Amino acid sequence: MQNKEKQNAQEEGEKRDLKEYPEIENDEQLTAREPVVLYGPLDLDETKQYTYADYLTWFDDKRRELINGFIHLLSAPLRKHMEANRHLYRCLDNYIIKRKGNCKVYFAPFDVRLPIHGGMEDDKIYDTVQPDICVVCDLSKLDEKGCIGAPDMIVEIESKSTKKKDWVDKMDLYQRAGVKEYWIVSYTEKTVNVFLLKDDGLFDNGTFYENGKIPVKTLPGLEIEVDEIFAE
Repeated sequence: MQNKEKQNAQEEGEKRDLKEYPEIENDEQLTAREPVVLYGPLDLDETKQYTYADYLTWFDDKRRELINGFIHLLSAPLRKHMEANRHLYRCLDNYIIKRKGNCKVYFAPFDVRLPIHGGMEDDKIYDTVQPDICVVCDLSKLDEKGCIGAPDMIVEIESKSTKKKDWVDKMDLYQRAGVKEYWIVSYTEKTVNVFLLKDDGLFDNGTFYENGKIPVKTLPGLEIEVDEIFAE
């Protein structure tokens, strides 16, 4: 008798569960509707112009930048490149933290979208870069994807493979975008070139440093020793 009552109670419970939860008509309702993501080699045409909207659809193991819509592949940096990057980032970040400043400093990979072609929408942005270091003081430019608009300061640490891009392609891009302070750091020569944006929208002729202190215009009061950047 007890078993019969127990069975009846179980059946009543199942009926209540069916009322509380809607009937599933097919297996598709059990599948989470997530966007389709394809991993693996991508057949991209490096002679074609792409936008940031295209960039967002590329899921593979390669890092890329877009300059004027054209793809630039990024390779893994050498150890000395990373050492200079680490020392310089630490100097900038520690200064901001101690001064309780409003600026934020980021290091690659961190997407910086430069909407210099007349539109803020993803499909109208043709320039997306990953600077080695950037400092952003207008925090309204930051979103979940990274930075949209020119950072106040950008640092690129050059290598043999990136020298032309850093000195020509990115120099022109950062100038047109309105980056106020641009550093090109050479870990092979242990030198730094600093370019400041003038009132006419063009970079000055630059200041060359191979020793001594470098003033950081973006962070008034901060000076960084050249030797500190290249410390072993």
